[in-house]
Amino acid sequence: SNMAFSSIAHICRDVNNGWVIRNLHANGASFFFICIYFHIGRGIYYGSYLFKETWNIGVVLLFLVMATAFVGYVLPWGQMSFWGATVITNLLSAAPYIGNDLVQWIWGGFSVDNATLTRFFTFHFILPFAIAGVTMLHLLFLHETGSSNPTGLNSNPDKIPFHPYYSHKDILGCAIFLALLAILS
Repeated sequence: SNMAFSSIAHICRDVNNGWVIRNLHANGASFFFICIYFHIGRGIYYGSYLFKETWNIGVVLLFLVMATAFVGYVLPWGQMSFWGATVITNLLSAAPYIGNDLVQWIWGGFSVDNATLTRFFTFHFILPFAIAGVTMLHLLFLHETGSSNPTGLNSNPDKIPFHPYYSHKDILGCAIFLALLAILS
């Protein structure tokens, strides 16, 4: 753990364009949350929460993404990371009966230490795979229930193909997103 902070400093200072990679990763996570919040807002506005299974799986996805971002925040192992890990993980001690044992299991001991950093690195690596799996489940439920139709009209007549009409729009949006991310990094 004594090398975690130094390795980030080394990547940012000594590796060619390492600072770009780190900033893309950090700012990309922030952009991802912005997209998630817009998605949630759209779902609330159009009443997607009425499809309970799909909505609840989306809530699970939100918590998984938040957990991934939190453990990633701890990985540089600076003072803010250390105390953030200490405070947030201590919140779990409020869980009845299992709280203290849960906190000690997450810490890997009796305080935030090397074992905690190793566990958080493992969680930061494994949780995106869980997110991908739950996302597929979310899409499966969405396919079953259908997405919210804001117009309230029959959506079946006069359909147009996805490609080229919508794929060009999606490519443009992705390009704008990547350009903004590159500018901010």
